[in-house]
Amino acid sequence: MAAGKEIRGKIKSVENTKKITKAMEMVAASKMRKAQDRMRAARPYSDKIGNIAANLSQANPEYKHPFLVQNEGAKKVGFVVVTTDKGLCGGLNTNVLRAVTGKLKELEAAGQSAEVVAIGNKGLGFMNRIGAKVVAQAIQLGDQPHIEKLIGPVKVLLDKYVAGELSAVYLCYTRFINTMKQEPVVQQLLPLSTEGMKTAGAGKHSWDYLYEPDAATVIDELLVRYTEALVYQAVAENMASEQSARMVAMKAATDNAGTLIGELKLVYNKTRQAAITKELSEIVSGAAAIG
Repeated sequence: MAAGKEIRGKIKSVENTKKITKAMEMVAASKMRKAQDRMRAARPYSDKIGNIAANLSQANPEYKHPFLVQNEGAKKVGFVVVTTDKGLCGGLNTNVLRAVTGKLKELEAAGQSAEVVAIGNKGLGFMNRIGAKVVAQAIQLGDQPHIEKLIGPVKVLLDKYVAGELSAVYLCYTRFINTMKQEPVVQQLLPLSTEGMKTAGAGKHSWDYLYEPDAATVIDELLVRYTEALVYQAVAENMASEQSARMVAMKAATDNAGTLIGELKLVYNKTRQAAITKELSEIVSGAAAIG
């Protein structure tokens, strides 16, 4: 019964794994609700500030903020890559990193190099492995994004764009659709386009504004806040996607463990039955030989 003992050991091992995946599924389900509420709570602010930013950029056409100007001569492109700090969340990180890699290859073919800000451990590790130039990073964000942890790393790329060193800045993250579906997104962060800001909720009417202290100061401050809001929203969406993907992945792992335990028990019972049948046959054969 050495084979039976080995199978019993495998069953025990899979049962222990099943307990772990079940616990992780329940933890992810609990965190998922909070992450989704946080992400949905941030959306109205992003929409409203996008509305105001689009109207302001049209209302004062004589002043052009650097975020609205295309840097034609620059040969570098910036990427803000948002991934998770932990694994075990299905293909979430793989999908967004595949989209980023495709964009990088497309830009390299056009003769442009990339500089990356990595938000999340998984993206940081991947970018280092493929030899991308990582200029800043933000890791160990926890279960709740904090804007003060994100501003510093992202500002590195914003300052480079204002200085004319980058032709564009892209924001890469996973957008939350629903619990079962999340999609990777690679969207242009800079230069800001009026059309892009309109999609964030700008109305069709053109508004006139009174500026205090002056138009340049107000627009400068607002567009920086708008850009930060986009990054924060991307991180919030990614965290909601992470918990949803982890819950689904752990549920699938738990179900698979249950199926495997059933199959191993069947094999164990067959092995045990075969051993018993063999012993009975030997006893009957021995008795017949004596008789």
